[in-house]
Amino acid sequence: AVGYAAGKLVTTGEQNTLIGREAGQAGNLSQATLIGGAAGYAMTTATESVGVGYAALLSTTTGSSNTSVGWFSMYANTTGGSNTAIGAGALDANTTASYNTGVGVNALGANTTGANNTAVGWAALNVNTTAANNTGIGGSALGANTTGAGNTAVGRNALSASTTGSSNVAVGYTTLDAHTTGDYNVGMGYAALGAETTGSSNTAVGSSALSLQVGASNNTAMGRNAGAANLVNNLAAFGMN
Repeated sequence: AVGYAAGKLVTTGEQNTLIGREAGQAGNLSQATLIGGAAGYAMTTATESVGVGYAALLSTTTGSSNTSVGWFSMYANTTGGSNTAIGAGALDANTTASYNTGVGVNALGANTTGANNTAVGWAALNVNTTAANNTGIGGSALGANTTGAGNTAVGRNALSASTTGSSNVAVGYTTLDAHTTGDYNVGMGYAALGAETTGSSNTAVGSSALSLQVGASNNTAMGRNAGAANLVNNLAAFGMN
């Protein structure tokens, strides 16, 4: 232990590396690597944890097998375990949720109890609070999601406006980026379903497929610009338009 009060109350813990003012000072943690001022400050019996950066894992008490790298990353976590946070503010509001991965500045930054989420990219899933089983890869992917569950967004701004919609899949830059509350949509390709907001059960495959559609449901379009200007329900469009 190196630093003022680092490991101060550790008596029986073992295999720890503690560097920084008050790093891991609260109790008998084991197999912990804590580097940075106040890193793992409240940790008592947690094991197999890594906290690197000022206040990383600061509030964690018994949550184990967490990896937190970055200023204030996983700052509020208490008992959540098996989380990975890399980047300043990543998973910093997480308290009891487990099995989350946040990589990027503010990735999953507002998440509190939502579990099994994966966010990779600046501000990906950064306002998600309690929703689970989401995957956002790319800057601002699923960036507005709060309680929508089971979504997959790959690409910058994919599903970036979605708030409570669930079971949506968006692959491509700005795909489904205006979407807010609809469910069971699939968009693959640049700007596919790009204007859609509340429609559900749409499938658009191809650049700009169903790109101007707003509030319509149960449509299928495959091909570049297929059904791009559609505004009705129950449409099937195939081929480049």
